[in-house]
Amino acid sequence: MITRISSGGEFESKVGYCRAVVAGGFVHVAGTVGQGEGALEQCRSALEIIGKALDESGSSFAQVVRVNYYLPDRTEFAPCWPILAETFGDNPPAATMIECGLIDPKYRIEIEVTALLP
Repeated sequence: MITRISSGGEFESKVGYCRAVVAGGFVHVAGTVGQGEGALEQCRSALEIIGKALDESGSSFAQVVRVNYYLPDRTEFAPCWPILAETFGDNPPAATMIECGLIDPKYRIEIEVTALLP
């Protein structure tokens, strides 16, 4: 069984994807950007969007097993570390950070997670 979760974001219908897909005991949350001026604000915003998708799926940040971070400028990643450490707490997932271009230069960080269903 596959369950698709939409956040209603403008790109979901334009590109043809959904915020999260629940399948095979996992929740796969699409790469998520947030709103705000810099990487720090956008990181917080993206995590809120991801948190809602995880909650709607029946999972949580405590169940995240994999996280990928995408940034156009790797030097903007370190200021986000305290937020990420607080978000994952005692349950840190395996993680990767990649420096790359994002869909729009205004975006400074994109976050993608995979979580288990409890």
